[in-house]
Amino acid sequence: MTKILDAHALLVFLEREPGFEKVKAIFTAEIEKDKRLLMTSVNFGEVFYIVLRDVGEEKALEIEKTIPSLPIEIVNVDIQIAKEAARFKSRGKMSYADCFVAALAKIHKGEIVTGDKEFKAIESELKVSWII
Repeated sequence: MTKILDAHALLVFLEREPGFEKVKAIFTAEIEKDKRLLMTSVNFGEVFYIVLRDVGEEKALEIEKTIPSLPIEIVNVDIQIAKEAARFKSRGKMSYADCFVAALAKIHKGEIVTGDKEFKAIESELKVSWII
């Protein structure tokens, strides 16, 4: 099953917060299978702005350079993903950025990797792998 990476999980890995070991194990398993986790360009932008806001431009650019070394494929958002994200957002239970994670997971029949409790709202609909 394709794994879909949420910004929260990537930040946990990059900042070595609780859940780091679980994300690292998922990355290792995907590398061994010669697979990549998917992440939307919107969620990459979310990571970038959080790091930019909290630590500054230099660190944000450093992280941008680090991403290609990780087993992550950034998926540019198209109309199909945007419409599916809008459907999730219309229910009003998640942030708009998180709706893009859910949309990508639904389209790819994937499993969301996260520690963000907002995803509890869709757990009955999509598979969620909790890192903490």
